[in-house]
Amino acid sequence: MSIFCDPVMADELDDVFRIETAGYPADEAGSREIFRYRQSQAPELFLGAFVPVSNPEASGRNKGRTLIGYICATLSPDTTLTHKSMSTHVPGSSSICIHSVCVDQAHRRQHVGLNLVNAFVARAEAAARAGAGYERVLLIVHEELQQFYAKAGFTLVGLSHVVHGARPWYEMRKDLVLGVGGGPRTSSTTTLTPPSIPAHTQAQTGPPEAQALPAGLWEALERSSRSARPTARTLSSFPNAIRDVVTDINEGGVGGLPANKQDLLCPRPGCGSVILKDGVASWVERASVQIDSSAHALPEWLGVLPAPPATAQWWLVKPNAMAFENIGFTRAVQATGPGGRKLKLLACAECELGPLGWCEEGGNEFWLACNRVGYRV
Repeated sequence: MSIFCDPVMADELDDVFRIETAGYPADEAGSREIFRYRQSQAPELFLGAFVPVSNPEASGRNKGRTLIGYICATLSPDTTLTHKSMSTHVPGSSSICIHSVCVDQAHRRQHVGLNLVNAFVARAEAAARAGAGYERVLLIVHEELQQFYAKAGFTLVGLSHVVHGARPWYEMRKDLVLGVGGGPRTSSTTTLTPPSIPAHTQAQTGPPEAQALPAGLWEALERSSRSARPTARTLSSFPNAIRDVVTDINEGGVGGLPANKQDLLCPRPGCGSVILKDGVASWVERASVQIDSSAHALPEWLGVLPAPPATAQWWLVKPNAMAFENIGFTRAVQATGPGGRKLKLLACAECELGPLGWCEEGGNEFWLACNRVGYRV
């Protein structure tokens, strides 16, 4: 079964509520209003696990997928969980407070929950490296789920003062890794990784499953995944250029702007890493930015950008790096962006092809050159 992660959309909250009420006791389950608040205030921290389905009546981004699990969180400046930090969202804060992780009953004990937690943490770390300001992930669990979260790298803090329902809660935390061996690049990926289960408080019948994968199985699955890479088309290969890869230019898309119709991929033949899912980026025409070095030849798969202040075509991604499926960042370079801050260059997180685009250090806008990404066919 193919499972992938993606942000949960507002029109999928009924599915969230259905899974929540089936997975938690009545005195612990969240309400529709709470989920609407969390998704509207922190959509980048509301991650779903989906299975692809054929649904010809659906449209847009939700076509062809069914929600089977989710994890949702908000931000707090506090370094421990309290009733206040669990009930409010403070943008720009350093603590990610997980409220709920729940998996549909039909898909439990298939490692969906743990993989979802791992994917969420990987995205949070990538966003933190890109300047989001995240430092830690906090959650509260019942005693029998401590071992499950320990598998995801969380450590026990102690008995929580939070009272929610009849049973006691225990706080756990995971400090985010903000650098990989001192290297310059980071990545955000939704690829589901080895075993796990649900977070914060998903109701379980019995202790979490401890099941080891047969030796070599995960490596074999990874090799299989790599051998089925999607094929990327360059922008220049489309007869009508940009008009063939955006939603109707006369209709509003993301933020009222036309959006990308296809998944955006690494353009290097044989890589095909998925950088961004369809419908996530906005198409914008704006002044070009100097991101190429005169000391290095431009890789043949990357289109040429005009010299500033000439106009170039870009894919704008907001509000932080968690919107990406997979992306790499350089350290800040000396060049400055339009906002006066140092630039970070964007590259494929798997093969390091770049620069594909840029962002300003500490900023919340990420710009991919339309002629430097591939388009899924």
